[in-house]
Amino acid sequence: MVAIKPAPFTSPDAGQAGYSFGSLRLEPDGTLLRGITPIYLSPRELQALSLLLARAGQILTPLELKQALWGEVHVTADSVPKCVSSLRSKLAPDECIQTVYKRGYRFSGTVRPSGAAPAQAPLRLAIMPFSTGFNVAEHLGTAIAEETMTRLTGERMIPVGVLARDSVFTLARRGLTALQVGEALHADLVLAGTLRAQPTHLRLRAEMIRVADGTQIWVEDLLAPKDRAAGIESELVERLVFRLGMGGLSFSAAAAPASEEENDPNRRHAYELFLRGHFEWQSLQRPRIQDAMQHLFRAAELDPSLVAARVDLANACIIQTFFGFLSPAVAAEQVRSLAGGIPGQLDGAEALLPPLAWIRFHVDHDLRGALHAFAACAHLPHDPWITRVRVIFALSRHRFDEALGLLHAALLLDPFAPWLNARLAWAWHLAGESTRSVEQAERSIAISPEHEGSQLYSAIILAHNGQPDRAIELAEDLARRSPSFDIAAAVHGYALARAGREREARETLERLQWLSRERFVLRSFTPAVCVALGDMESAIAELRAAENDRCPWLFQMLADPRLQPLHGHPEFLRMRRTLADMESAAGNPAGEA
Repeated sequence: MVAIKPAPFTSPDAGQAGYSFGSLRLEPDGTLLRGITPIYLSPRELQALSLLLARAGQILTPLELKQALWGEVHVTADSVPKCVSSLRSKLAPDECIQTVYKRGYRFSGTVRPSGAAPAQAPLRLAIMPFSTGFNVAEHLGTAIAEETMTRLTGERMIPVGVLARDSVFTLARRGLTALQVGEALHADLVLAGTLRAQPTHLRLRAEMIRVADGTQIWVEDLLAPKDRAAGIESELVERLVFRLGMGGLSFSAAAAPASEEENDPNRRHAYELFLRGHFEWQSLQRPRIQDAMQHLFRAAELDPSLVAARVDLANACIIQTFFGFLSPAVAAEQVRSLAGGIPGQLDGAEALLPPLAWIRFHVDHDLRGALHAFAACAHLPHDPWITRVRVIFALSRHRFDEALGLLHAALLLDPFAPWLNARLAWAWHLAGESTRSVEQAERSIAISPEHEGSQLYSAIILAHNGQPDRAIELAEDLARRSPSFDIAAAVHGYALARAGREREARETLERLQWLSRERFVLRSFTPAVCVALGDMESAIAELRAAENDRCPWLFQMLADPRLQPLHGHPEFLRMRRTLADMESAAGNPAGEA
C-alpha cells in the first residue's frame, strides 16, 4: 500500500573505516550517529573528525589540520580552532577532543574500529497517534502519544530508538494501519492505542505489535480520572519499560516517576493547558495558533518551571513570523521575554537557543551572536522545529551544501516528514538545481498532497519551471484552505503571471497592498510577481519594504532564481552586500564555518 520509499542519500565519502566512540558511531559513508539519530557535520568537520579518530591518542598540530582541511587555500589563523570548537559542540556531551597547550589537538576517548564488537542496535519503535472515542478531547490522543515519545527518548538507558513523530503521524493520517506504518519505516515494534471515555475515567487500551510477523505482543488497559487524563503517559511509560524488560533487555527499572504536577492543581492545570496549546499551534491555522498562544502563556504563568510551554511559545512566534501572522519585531520581543523569564538553569532551556539565534540573525543582523547561540545547542538532536530553524539559517546565509546536508541527515531519521521534504525541494531551488527541485517537489506532493509546505514550495517551483497551470491549482487550494496565509496569495499571483494571466496577477498584488494598510503583510514573496509582470522597480520597492520589516525570507529571496533579472540593480546589490558585511563582522569573510 505504501508506494513511496525514502529517497537515498549518499553522505560525503569519508574515505575511511567506521569508528565507535562514546555514545557515537561514525559510519564508513561519513554518517555520524548517536543511537539512531544522525548528527550533521560539515565536510570539514567530518574530515577533521576522521583524521582525529584515525590517529586517536596522537597530537595533531594546527598546521597539520589546516593543510588537511584547506590545503594551500589561505584562511585566517582562527579557522582551525573554530572548526574544532564547532565539532566539539556537535559531539557533546561526549568530551573526547583534548586541546594540548601550544601543541595541538588529540582524540582522547576510547575508539573502536568497525567490526570490533559493535554494540547491539536498539529496537526501532514507532508510536502511533492514539485514536480517540466519543466525548474525548481531540488533542488528547495525539498529546499523550507525543509525551510518551518524549519521555522514552529522554530515558537514555532504554535500548529503544523512538522513531520520528512527523513521519509516523504523516503515514497515520494517510490511513495506514499500525503494521503498515511500521513496515514503511522499518520499525521493529509499533505501539498503537485507543482513548475512550467512561463515566468518571478515561481508558487507554494500548497494544504493542511486532512488525516482522504482525503479532500482537501484548495489550494493556490504563485508567486515569478525567481531571488527570494528561498524566496517563507516565503510567504508560512505566508499563512499556516493564514489558520490554520482560524480553530480557537491560535498562533502568523505572522510566518516568510520577511528576509533581499530578499532586499540585495549578501545575496539573498548567500541564493540561500546555498539551492543548502544543496540539493547536502546530495546526498552522491563524485562529488556532492564537488560541494556542493563550493556552501556552497561561501554562507558563501557572508553572514557571514548565520550560516546554515557553519553548512552544518561542517556536510559535517564529512560525507565525514566517507565515506572516506576526511581525518580526513583535516576535523578537516576545521570544526575548520568554527566554529572560526562565528561573535558573532548568532542563530543556537550551531548546530556546535556536529561536534566539534566529532573532539575532534576522532581526538584529548579529551573525556572530547567532553563530554563538547555534553552537551552544549544536548537540541537540533532530526536532522538527530545531532542524527547521537550522536549515533556514543555512539557506539565509546561502550555504546551500550545509542546508542540504542538514535536510538529508534529518530525512534519514524522518523520511516522511512533510516540512523536511518540502524544504528540501526549496533548498534545491535556491541552489539553482532546477531538475532536482522539480523532482523533490513531486515527491513532496506525493507524500503529503494537502500539506502547507508541500503546496507552497511546489507551486513556486512548478510555476518557475514551466508548469504554471498546475502551480495555480496548488496555490488556489492552499489560499482557499488558509485565507489568512498571505504568502499563498502571493505565490498564486506569481503562478498567474507565469501563465500569462496578468490582469488576475495584478489584482492579487493590489489586494495584498490593500491588506498591508490594515495589518502586517510579508513582502518578500511579492517581488517575484512583479518580476514576472516585468515591473522591476516595483519588485525592488517590495524588497526594500521587506528589508525594513526584517522579513525572515529576505536573504533567501536574494538567492531566488526567480529574481535573477534584478541581479544587476544597485539596490539589489546593496542588499546582497548587507549579508556579506554580516559575514565579515562575524569573522567569516569567505563564509567559512
